[in-house]
Amino acid sequence: MEKKGSAAPPILHASNLVKHFPVKRGYFQKKSYVKAVSDFSLQIAEGETYGLVGESGCGKSTTGRMILRLLEPTSGSVFYKGKDLTRFSEEELRHVRKEMQIIFQDPYSALNPRRQIGKAIQEPLSMYSIGEQKQHRKIVLELLHKVGLQPEHYDRYPHEFSGGQRQRIVMARALAVNPAFIVCDEPVSALDVSIQSQILNLLEQLQEDFQLTYLFIAHDLSVVRHISDRVGVMYLGHLVEEAPTDSLFSQPAHPYTQALLSSVPVPNPKNKKERIVLSGEVPSPLNLPTGCVFHPRCRQATAACKEVVPVLRELAPNHRVACHLV
Repeated sequence: MEKKGSAAPPILHASNLVKHFPVKRGYFQKKSYVKAVSDFSLQIAEGETYGLVGESGCGKSTTGRMILRLLEPTSGSVFYKGKDLTRFSEEELRHVRKEMQIIFQDPYSALNPRRQIGKAIQEPLSMYSIGEQKQHRKIVLELLHKVGLQPEHYDRYPHEFSGGQRQRIVMARALAVNPAFIVCDEPVSALDVSIQSQILNLLEQLQEDFQLTYLFIAHDLSVVRHISDRVGVMYLGHLVEEAPTDSLFSQPAHPYTQALLSSVPVPNPKNKKERIVLSGEVPSPLNLPTGCVFHPRCRQATAACKEVVPVLRELAPNHRVACHLV
């Protein structure tokens, strides 16, 4: 699928998002905070697929849920089509959620095990009064066909399907309300490699058919490279690099991005490359390092990295990096 770039106007703009989770520690139950996301900003153009990558626990899923206001941000704003969702009432949010959907990592937990999948897909149609009641079954059958399932699947229960089929069901349910923007929260990470490619191809086909915009969250860089137009790299709640997909994979600028890309297996064993092994452990989000959060594991860290927080600077058109060394 041809990469679209970011020339189109942004459909979504997240600005300075912060999320802190309060926790109590120790015998005296001292209150402290898990700093899951810190000063995170991004823009996603209409029709674009924005890939968000990073290690487990870096804040990717938390960011996706804040954008949809499934989690309330500690601070910051989320603008969807120019309107700040963080200021919306519950009633206003209910209406805009028809345009913003999510595909979860675990499709089985996203489905009611006691509910037939036809009824599960039909539920949003009834909730938003889409079409006449007597037409709902026909709409659901069309959606099942769109995601590669059969009419006889309508009356079956989630446990009667494979993981890939359940993910197709969740995708059909998300499409039922005709959304414009979908957060794909690691939608293929729990699937076999052969099934992953089928789901990725289906996501691309649905994007073309329904004119969708994706925020695609993943930790598998090969998957992100295949489907994304632009990629943002997260580390400990911070956006450390952002670039068009081809630029990021050919010219990674941040030491963390370089380490991530060096870990991607090469199909041809004769084409060897340097493997960058990061030293130490990922710092706790309860007690983040001063300065650049990556400096304790960076082999190029300087004194400035330990004291001053780097800001995102434009290295090339649409290529931004937060590093004192660049």
